[in-house]
Parts: sequence; C-alpha cells; structure tokens
Amino acid sequence: MSFTRPEYPSDKAARYALLLEQADALTDGIDHPMASLANIAALLGQGLPDINWVGFYLMDDGSLLLGPFYGLPACIRIPLSRGVCGAAARTDSVQRIADVHAFPGHIACDSASNSEIVLPIHAQGRVVGVLDIDSPLLSRFDETDERCLQQLVHLLERRCDFGQTAYRTGIAE
Repeated sequence: MSFTRPEYPSDKAARYALLLEQADALTDGIDHPMASLANIAALLGQGLPDINWVGFYLMDDGSLLLGPFYGLPACIRIPLSRGVCGAAARTDSVQRIADVHAFPGHIACDSASNSEIVLPIHAQGRVVGVLDIDSPLLSRFDETDERCLQQLVHLLERRCDFGQTAYRTGIAE
C-alpha cells in the first residue's frame, strides 16, 4: 500500500472522517497491534493540527510502557498512580485536560505540552493501553476530538489482537 498525505479539510469533523477512513484502510487485515499502532500514531501526527505528540502506552506488569509514537522521545514507564495517562488507565475513562499544568501528578515529558487527551484501549474487557495526544495549545481538545478519537480507538479494539504483543497485558497469559 502506498500512502500520500492528502490535503486535510480545515473542518474538524470532515478531517476526522478522512482520518478514520485512512485508519480503516491502514488496519484492514492487520491484527498485530504494533504495526497498526505505529501507522495510526504516524497518521494522527501528520493529520491533526496543533499537536506535539501522539502515541500509545500499553499495560505492562501493572504500569504503562511506551509503545509506538510520533514526536519527541517520551517517558518510558508511567505508573497508574501518576499523570493523565495513568489516570485514564486506572479509572478506565477518557481524560480531556484543558491545562495539564493544573492536573495533579502531571508528568511533563515535553515542556511544550499544555493540553492533553488520553483514551483507554480495551481487549477482552480490560484496559490494555491508552492513546495519548498532547498539544502546545491550552484547551486544544473538545467534544468532537473525544468522539472521533473514541471511534478510532474502537476500530483498533476490533482490529488488533493485543495478545500478540510482547507486553504483559494479562490477556495472553
């Protein structure tokens, strides 16, 4: 499959519709999560405006371990008791944070980040990881971002066999 970067629409809903269509094509017939997560991180990194980091953390022995990402080097391991990613995994809920500096326990991997959205990823009824996106803008993420990114996460949950990862998620053991 070859891929060229399209002109993304400026309308947020239309942009996400195109990104979801591309994500569907990129993950079609691919059940190994590492390949799909790497492509989706790159897709979002290229396709979303005003972000400075996008990637995945996967459960590993009771904490989150860095997975495929697009951006500057990142924190490698995140305890569930710390940060926006830890809160999303621990509470199994989307964390949409307008100002990360006001979030108790925020982990500043990139000092340029000012807002963040983190969505849990599930397999076999458990949280197996999170999708994490950071922005240098305050209040960058809204309901449209949350709704559309949730659709993307559901696509990954359907397509990926998280039992194939080297991470100790507990679902293949």
